Amino acid sequence: MTVTSGESSHAEVRLSRFVVFLFAVTAGSSAGCLYYLQPLLHEISVDFSISTATAGLVVALTQIGYLLGLAFVVPLGDFVNRRRLVTGLLVVSCVALLAAGLLPSYGGLLTMMFAVGVSASAAQVVVPWAAAIAGPHERGAVVGHVMSGLLIGILFSRVLSGLVAEIGGWRAILFVAAAVQLTMALAVWFRAPGARPAAAGSRQSYSQVLASILTLVWQQPVLRHRMILGGLNMAAFSGLWTAITFLLAGAGDSPYDYPEASIGLFGLAGVAGALGAPIVGKLADRGYLRHTQYMAWVVQVVGWALLWVGARDVMILIVALLVFDFGVQGVQLANQTGVYSLDDRARSRLTTAYMVAYFAGGVIGSSVGAWAYQAGGWSLVCGLGIGSAATGFAAWALFARTERAHPIQGVAAHARLRT
Repeated sequence: MTVTSGESSHAEVRLSRFVVFLFAVTAGSSAGCLYYLQPLLHEISVDFSISTATAGLVVALTQIGYLLGLAFVVPLGDFVNRRRLVTGLLVVSCVALLAAGLLPSYGGLLTMMFAVGVSASAAQVVVPWAAAIAGPHERGAVVGHVMSGLLIGILFSRVLSGLVAEIGGWRAILFVAAAVQLTMALAVWFRAPGARPAAAGSRQSYSQVLASILTLVWQQPVLRHRMILGGLNMAAFSGLWTAITFLLAGAGDSPYDYPEASIGLFGLAGVAGALGAPIVGKLADRGYLRHTQYMAWVVQVVGWALLWVGARDVMILIVALLVFDFGVQGVQLANQTGVYSLDDRARSRLTTAYMVAYFAGGVIGSSVGAWAYQAGGWSLVCGLGIGSAATGFAAWALFARTERAHPIQGVAAHARLRT
């Protein structure tokens, strides 16, 4: 398959603050679609008369769709007009969200949320798009702003879903999200600049590019290590935020009984990730990349222990969420810094490989989190979480020993990330 593009060259594009803001909002609104229903799983289980484990499939299927989008849609950004690709994905997202809100069956909801997940991969098309058209002197700042928008979108989605569901029921958030995606599709189509695809004019076919991703995984042990750690990290994160919705809603023997709006507000505790990332980044800059991995996994163990205690004390629960999310974001940043240090020319493919493993872990975590809460309550969820963090620490201790001869240094890796 030969793909051509009519996008403008880098030299013809000047990134304004509005365009950076547009990219950031697009990434945030798309990523947020993965999590709108997560705080509302208890209401969905009651509405369809299904178990908590079955309700958890809503999040799992959405993430499976996103996983497939990362694997098969995101690489297209190197070949085709990204403005058309992102606009198309946003339109698909809008239609799927509308259908998910209108269809009366649980099967229909699952099918449409799977489509929402695939189209949410627009978030990961926007990030390299921004990097491609930004000047060398501003690339790091631009990508940082877009990634911040993505993170804020994830956090705000949970808050917004709770507030909207409190007023109009859990289906109402799907209609609001559809309106947002339609607005973003129009904004991207009419206001976003173009950029010449990195592989424009290449004789390499789409299937060959996909095959080269597997080659990178085979040839790069550091990438394989980070894929394992990333999957484990995301499994814990997704499992927690899936299970905690049932705890806060009063399912099982939980002492809590919060309405949807209040449950959504707990998502603000994720701001710890935004606060923790610069700290971890500074440590990596100073050459402590390996040390940050150890620290982050230990922080996760502490976070899970506090989460277990927080089953009966909401203030401890909030502190525990802050601590846990700090650990999760620490692992994520350390992983990405290591991955991006491997090969500047293959950054998009490295990203695809890592993020596929990352969200594969999220799919597993969502399913296990819902099952664990139903089978053994909050104690089982936290027990599995402590086990996952301890496994991550042990795995990193093994990987760090085998990587001693690899030329990954915190300063060099972080510098490459910003070039």
